[in-house]
Amino acid sequence: MADVKKVIYSPTFKKSYKKLPKSVKFLAEKKEKVFRENPFDKRLKTHKLHGRLKDYLSFSINEEYRIIFEFIDEKTVYFHTTGKHDIYK
Repeated sequence: MADVKKVIYSPTFKKSYKKLPKSVKFLAEKKEKVFRENPFDKRLKTHKLHGRLKDYLSFSINEEYRIIFEFIDEKTVYFHTTGKHDIYK
């Protein structure tokens, strides 16, 4: 699966994104460009989640921050939230 055409940002994502440090926002924008070309690019460390989040996936912005998302269809992705590892709780 490659070439994401549309990313939908949830209200929760928008709110959590605003709270990120500027340097992380800058990196997140770069990673989103990579993500749109190939959501499973090795640089993103995309992986399926487990437990109550088993229907979602996550990719890394850096070692500390990540974005939780799901595929709506082959070309559309829904970004649920972003933050440190504690967003899984």
